[in-house]
Amino acid sequence: MKESPKADVSSPTAIPSDYRLLVPREWFRIDLMQERWRTQLKTFVSRQAEGHHVSADLTRNVWATLRNTAEAGRARGAMEFFLLTTSRHGGHPTSLLVSSVPLGGTPADPQKFAALLEMRESESRTGAQVSVVDLPAGAAVRVLGATTLNVHTLMPGGVGYLTLSFSAPLTGMIGPMERLCDAIAGSLRWVA
Repeated sequence: MKESPKADVSSPTAIPSDYRLLVPREWFRIDLMQERWRTQLKTFVSRQAEGHHVSADLTRNVWATLRNTAEAGRARGAMEFFLLTTSRHGGHPTSLLVSSVPLGGTPADPQKFAALLEMRESESRTGAQVSVVDLPAGAAVRVLGATTLNVHTLMPGGVGYLTLSFSAPLTGMIGPMERLCDAIAGSLRWVA
């Protein structure tokens, strides 16, 4: 397991300066806070295509999709992007986008936030399941869809949510993949 180099927060009400998250070594990390993130992403796409007889069109498609995901994520506070190759044919990888989301219009109470998300999910009819779970890092709103899992963990001090957005377009978010993503979310710790 890779670990972000950080230390635990001692007080649950102190505003954290950072977080620590355990992610399996096979996941490729892209630091979206650095200007070189596009180079890191290109490295991942090249390694994924290497030796797999992947068409140039598929490689361009994967690159464009991942670049657009990273850019949209950065616009919404994304800090890290983790990628796991789940296909031998160079298809879209499983991913984790880690974002810091200030409260703004989002309720600071996870139960109220879950109710808001549940209302949105019922209107969009995606079939996603919304629940509130207790993680070692605190209360979190968990939204499970067919190919996605979003875990919104309330940050100590009520400054916002740290959102872990998992996507598994090829395998779906069931069985072992769901358990792996839940384990990663459960490893979240705050840093003073």
